[in-house]
Formats: sequence, structure tokens, C-alpha cells
Amino acid sequence: MPYAPEYLHLVIPGVQFEAYLYGRNSDDWIKSGDSVEVQLEVGRALCDKCGWRIVHEFNDTDVSASRHGKKTRDDFEALLDAIVSGGVQPGVRRIVVAYNAARYYRDLEAYVRLRNACLAVNALLCYNGQVYDLSKRDDLKATAQHAVDAEDEAEGIRAQNLRTAASQAEAGMPHGKSQYGYTRDYKVVGGRRRCVGQHEDERGKYVFQSIQRIDAGHSIRSVTRWLKSERQADRPDGVEWTNYIVRRMVLNRAYLGERQHLGVWRKASWAPIKGLDTPEGRAMFNRVTAELTDPARRTQRGTEVSHLLTYLAVCGECGDEPWLCFLPRQDRYRPSLTCQSKGDVSIIEEVLDAYVEEAVLSWFHNKTRARSALVQDEGTVRQDVEAAQRRINAYEEQLAEARQQAEEFDEATGRFKLSAASLGALEQRLLPKLELEQEKLQKMTGVSPLLLSLLDAADPESIWNGRPATATTPEVVGLSLEQKREVIRQVVTVRLYKASKRGSTRLDPNRIRLSFVGEPGFRARRRRGRGSGPAQKRGLPVGQASGT
Repeated sequence: MPYAPEYLHLVIPGVQFEAYLYGRNSDDWIKSGDSVEVQLEVGRALCDKCGWRIVHEFNDTDVSASRHGKKTRDDFEALLDAIVSGGVQPGVRRIVVAYNAARYYRDLEAYVRLRNACLAVNALLCYNGQVYDLSKRDDLKATAQHAVDAEDEAEGIRAQNLRTAASQAEAGMPHGKSQYGYTRDYKVVGGRRRCVGQHEDERGKYVFQSIQRIDAGHSIRSVTRWLKSERQADRPDGVEWTNYIVRRMVLNRAYLGERQHLGVWRKASWAPIKGLDTPEGRAMFNRVTAELTDPARRTQRGTEVSHLLTYLAVCGECGDEPWLCFLPRQDRYRPSLTCQSKGDVSIIEEVLDAYVEEAVLSWFHNKTRARSALVQDEGTVRQDVEAAQRRINAYEEQLAEARQQAEEFDEATGRFKLSAASLGALEQRLLPKLELEQEKLQKMTGVSPLLLSLLDAADPESIWNGRPATATTPEVVGLSLEQKREVIRQVVTVRLYKASKRGSTRLDPNRIRLSFVGEPGFRARRRRGRGSGPAQKRGLPVGQASGT
């Protein structure tokens, strides 16, 4: 039988009792459980009342003790080490104190490890206001039964959580941690706070603007810097913005008003972020998703962009594969661009940059030519997006209705309203169609806002290079280097050929060939890199390349 703590000194006289306090809680987002601090306060009060000296306190916050837990209980491991390392000391008995058995363990394996540690040094176990001596048969059996009960309770909680998660998913309700840009709505049901939905908060605009920026040609890194600079965009959880967090945010379909369960996205109960609730907004999201998840996209880009045409322009002498890369200034030679493969062509960087920029702006000045090349039929694109979205919604609703019927039991017939075989056959027919429509919608990238801004501008140069403020007009900030590269990549293919005269520094337009979109020779290519660093040495001095 266990001992009452207040009489322990009578049962085991002539020794000094020293206590290890342990507290633990799982994720307590509903704010209804006992916090670790409350548990430790109860333990301190008990030790003070009984005259037990507290040697050390251990606590694990937001950590599960069941076998399904994914986090390591660092302080529980430290507790086991402290028990064993303390050894057996004459005239001293140690007591491990916790609020209840479930604080120690919800897994039989953890119980066995704690039991063995206590048995090794003759330590006592205290919880639920009772002291257990594990060297006694009855106490050993009682604690083992409590461990079985605690594990069974954990399994019951998990089963209930899975059922709740499934029902929440069917209803499209939010689950897990709240997404940035949304605030959860709660109400008290049966004395407990329950989540009943979520709505967009003041941070939602930063989600939309982040997607807009990437669609306009900005990099993930630049969006991260921008979010860090905006004080109102700080994350409510206090975590600093990183490239990984930003990328995960802009790819999260929850901002389209969708919810994921078991790998399947379905319509959610909350509204999309403002701006993504239109066909144009959804198409923009799909453009960004296609860009960021493209297998050809490099995830490691090196340092910041510092060159306009590196890894965009190609060597005409070697075909369309070798890129032009940067060669820094050496001796009397100015910084230049040269063929990455053979180094058989070279040109002063600022000369080629100026020529290409002037040609691109001239191309955008010809509105009829540029618009006909970029925008085949704006009305058709919008209609196609809306039609594809309607088909996707119809397929998803039909599948959801069929799955619901497969779970509903008809008492009159003694069968489910839809058999498993019928559901399987329906999914086999509809899922490929749904995936096809989703793929088509993702590819409807249309024209980016970056190109449209140049198309619609009366003076494209004011968009490209910016314009200072005047008494009547505000300042216009020019495009960043990243944005200029994105425009060039989408509208023109630049090829460089050998100079007619070796060593000439004058511009020879005949060696630069530009193929704009819609013209023969244009190649729509993904970005290979940012051209921010010097090319690797290939054994050819700069002066030996043709044309400097």
C-alpha cells in the first residue's frame, strides 16, 4: 500500500528526504489544463509541508509523453540520469515528485525506464498525493497498473483527436496552429473553448503582397527582407521571417480558402485572403506555385544579383546552351561577359547591358507589337481560368458528397448509402479528371503584372529606370535588377557572336542578335542563376577571347 506523505517520516524514520520535482504538459492551446508551473507549485507546497529538501526541478513544456509523441522529453531524460547518478547515500532517501502518473508517462516503456532507475538507487515515487516504494510488490503492481491506465487514456485521447480531426476536415474547419494572416474564432462550449472558424486579420494583406511581389519577379530573399522591414508584418508567434517560412507561406493553399486532410485539399469554411478570392488572384497564386515548384528552378542561388545579363544571354557561336558569364576587371580589361563554355566570345558588360536595355524599352514603346506578342486574348484567358475553376469545384463537391454517402448508414436498407466499390469506381473516374483540371489551371499563368506595367505605361522608361518627384507627380521607383532580369527573360533572347575585328571596343550591332517573344529564335527559358559571381577559370586569359 502507498504511504501518505505526511506520515512518511514515521514509516521510514531516521533519514533525510530529498526530492526531485518533475512537471510536464502537452500543447495546451485551449488553455484548460494545468500548466507546468502550477504542477511544480503543488510539488513545492507538498515538499515544504513534509520537510523534503528539493534538490532539482525538471520540466517539459509542450511535449507529449505518449508513444506517438514526436519531441524528445529532454528534462525527463535528465531526470533519469540524475536519479541514477545520485546513487545510494547513507541516511538519505530520494523521492521523485509529480502531479500525477500521466505527467511521468503515457507509455509503458517510459514507465519501465523510470521504475528501473528508482529501483537501482532505492528511490521513492510520489504522485496523486501518495508515495510508492517500488521495492514493495503491492506498490510495484499499483504503479504498473497506473501506467497501463495512463497509456490507455493516451490512446483514447488520440483516437478521439483523429475522429475530431476527420469531422473537422469534413466541415472544412481549421485545425492545428493558426496560419499567419488569420485569427481564430472561439466560443465556450461545455466550459471549454472551442474553435469555430477563422477570419482574415490585419496581417492578411502582407500575405497577398508577398505573392504579388514574387509574381512581379522579386525573389524569396527580397520578400523576406521586405517583411522584416515592415514592423506591422511581424509574426504573432515572435518567430523571425526566414526564406523557408516565406516560401512555405506563399505556397500554402489555405490562403485560397482550402483545407488539407490526409494529403487532400478541399474547400474550407473560411474565406480566401482578399485579392486571392478572384479568378485573377487564383491565377496569380498558380503562377507563383508553378514558378517556385518548377524542377528546373535552382534553390541555391548564391549571393545577391549584381549583373543584368549573366546566365540570361547565350553564346551564339556555341548554340543556345552555353550562357554568358561575368569576368571581373583584369589589368587593362574592363569587366566583361564571356562564353561560359569556351570563352570564344566576349564583350564589355556595360556595352551589352545598355544595348539590350535600349532595345527592350523600344520594343515596349511599340504597344501594338508588344501587346499582340504577350497578350493573345485577355478575355479568353480569364474565361478559361473561370471555366477550369468551375470544373474543379464541381469535381471536388461531387467527390465530397460521394464520400459522405459512403459513411452514412441507411437503417431502412441495412446498408451504407453508397458502397465502397461504387465510391472506388467513382474516384477512379473523377480523380484523373480533377488532377488534369488542376494541372491546366496551374499552367494558366497569363501575363505577369510586371510586364503589364510596362505595356500599360505611356513611357516605359519611367517604369524601368524610375522618375523623380515633381510638383504635380509623385516619385516613381524604378525596377530592381531582379525585376529587369525577369522582364528580359520573358520577352527577349540575347545571343552574342564573335566581333568582326579582334580587340575592338566599339559597339558592333551585327554581333548582337535579339529575338523577341513571338519572333523566330525566341526561347522561353527558366532562369539558371543570378549571375552574381565571377565565372570559373577555364585556362583562357581575358584578352584571348574574341572581341573585348
